[in-house]
Amino acid sequence: MLAAALPAADFDALATPLVWAEADGRIRDCNLAFARWLGVGRRRLLEQPLAALEVEGETLRQALREPGDDSDAPLRLRRLALAFLGGEPRFADAWVTRAADGGVLLEAHPVDEFPGADPTLAMPLALSAALRGLAHELRNPLAGLKGAAQLLARRAGDGETEELVALVGSEVGRLSALVDQLLSPQAPQPHRPLNIHGVLEQVLRLAEADAGWAVRMVRDYDPSLPELLGDADRLTQAIWNLVRNAIQAGAANVTLRTRAALGARIGDEVHAMALRLEVVDDGRGVPGDLVEQIFLPLVSGRPDGSGLGLALAQQVAREHRGALVYRSRPGHTVFTLQLPFPPLDAASALPADAPAGTGPSEAPASP
Repeated sequence: MLAAALPAADFDALATPLVWAEADGRIRDCNLAFARWLGVGRRRLLEQPLAALEVEGETLRQALREPGDDSDAPLRLRRLALAFLGGEPRFADAWVTRAADGGVLLEAHPVDEFPGADPTLAMPLALSAALRGLAHELRNPLAGLKGAAQLLARRAGDGETEELVALVGSEVGRLSALVDQLLSPQAPQPHRPLNIHGVLEQVLRLAEADAGWAVRMVRDYDPSLPELLGDADRLTQAIWNLVRNAIQAGAANVTLRTRAALGARIGDEVHAMALRLEVVDDGRGVPGDLVEQIFLPLVSGRPDGSGLGLALAQQVAREHRGALVYRSRPGHTVFTLQLPFPPLDAASALPADAPAGTGPSEAPASP
């Protein structure tokens, strides 16, 4: 076995996570770095199937099935998602080396959930000017939509129609505000306490009006979450962009999931607790040639796409001291928005005059 070449103490001195398995695929041992990386005690990993650690896909399982000998070159597996018994996924590029007796050594090199540096920091000034030009061209059609919505509101004869017309008017107003902000940037609005599930309920209404019965929207909320400090309109826009992308990628099911993450690291800061909001869909996934450019403005995987939705969502995350990351393969894409919760003393010191919104529910949304 490969691990027999060095004493266990030498492996424990290494910072690189290492794990080795017998020919039957069960973990024989690992070094301390691997156990710490997964956040589990070493003994709990022993005798577990190595392939069972893979959270998504069959990449590792297929690699373990392939026959090999000690003369084979190591096999590289890109961006494995590994976790122990439902824990938080850890991402790594891995090297798999097989011994003559069929045993396997896996060497993990941890990587960020979103690969590469933040591309939005590289947006040139010329692109900002192009966006301002686009905003100027949008003003006239938005004014026409607003007038049409006002006329429809006067003719609406039932409650459901009135509600839909009011939704159109509300969204036109929000888009007009975004256009004004692009043309005349202003200081961000003060963040106020809000119920994130109220924001999500607004997004669900937009999704139902846009997709109807074609897409099943599922709520998976944690009702115990505290209030967040933020801008409800900006968050609504960002999350709606994520959901709309999922719908346009051919998803049949879209899930909005909220959870609390303790000791969350966002950028260079560690927060006692953060919101982990996931938009999960079963659509086509992110095209392979756009993996490292997906958050750049004007980059889109659709011929009719504007390429502005994800760039704006990334900007909103940054405005809230958060981060937007993703992982994707065909049939399973997850965009994760992480936002820090305020310390308890800071939250109680601010006026809670923002609407709390609809309470959480786990039932599927229906139009």
